[in-house]
Amino acid sequence: MSNDVREHREELIALQPAETDVGARPEPDQDATTAADVLSAPPPSVPEGSDVDDSSAMASPASQPAAAETTHRRPRSPQRARATTTGRAIVVTSGKGGVGKTTVTANLGAALSDAGKRVVVVDADVGLRNLDVVMGLENRVRLHSLDVIEERCTLDEALVRDRMRRTLALLPAAQNRDKDEIDPEDMLDLVDELQEKFDIVLIDCPAGIEQGFRNAVGGAQEAIIVTTPEVSAVRDADRVAGLLPGDMPARLIINRVRPQLVRKGTMMSVDDVLDILRLDLVGVVPDDKEVIVATNRGKPVIDVSGSPTGAAIRRIASRLLGEDVPIPDFTAQQAWYARVLSGFKPSRPSTKGS
Repeated sequence: MSNDVREHREELIALQPAETDVGARPEPDQDATTAADVLSAPPPSVPEGSDVDDSSAMASPASQPAAAETTHRRPRSPQRARATTTGRAIVVTSGKGGVGKTTVTANLGAALSDAGKRVVVVDADVGLRNLDVVMGLENRVRLHSLDVIEERCTLDEALVRDRMRRTLALLPAAQNRDKDEIDPEDMLDLVDELQEKFDIVLIDCPAGIEQGFRNAVGGAQEAIIVTTPEVSAVRDADRVAGLLPGDMPARLIINRVRPQLVRKGTMMSVDDVLDILRLDLVGVVPDDKEVIVATNRGKPVIDVSGSPTGAAIRRIASRLLGEDVPIPDFTAQQAWYARVLSGFKPSRPSTKGS
């Protein structure tokens, strides 16, 4: 090759477009858009009503792997018509832990199911779920509410059906996640969908008034506050009642009442609690040793024959369904039995002088 030809060829190469310096494409007509071109280009137009995510259209090829690792969440509807749902959403809360809220939720769900309602109980205590254990369903839990929110499964796949009651189901909480990973909007979406499938949604609220409380209350339309006749529990219940939305009706369950201690004046009476809280009383549940036995077996205490706790919870379920069921005065009842039994108590013969 002569020097003139070589110089002419080098001039032609110098006049080529700058993109050839990066390297030749296998096919000249292929898209040669770079990441810088995508970021500098205007966003693509999206037809009205389309579900295309703008964030995915603007992502650069280098950012695609990172986007795949991001948790995908269910899309939220900007407009909700909660009035169109037929089911009731009731949050069971307390403020203070250890007052029997989860036990009440599980047994109330079973009692409402026995009354012919389709019931789902929702464990909102992410990270510390216990509702599955109380219901005896811990070995059947495979998925949870966060799996539904993050679209790893459908809602029906996450629901766990009760072993004995066909119209009772559980939506478990995640045990190895944090409450901050759910927000009230997520819970609202879940409950809206559950209300389309069930007559009653019972939400078991975690103790405290932090994020877990806000999540549970965010999906509810009614509230049941569970307390015990203890000063600390009553004060926390009063605090929780003040944090509920102003238009949310709230009713009270006084749990673990011990008539003997009330008569001795060592436990607050039902009237004492009502004077402080001033809430509509929906039921009084007496203390019963059978509760611990039934809970450890994963069996509802309402199925224990002769249990006063089980009978009280069944009456509460009837009142929630609109029935006019009187609330018995356990203190007076115990005192009446005591008087009757004292009349039949044989007198011990005197041993004096014998």
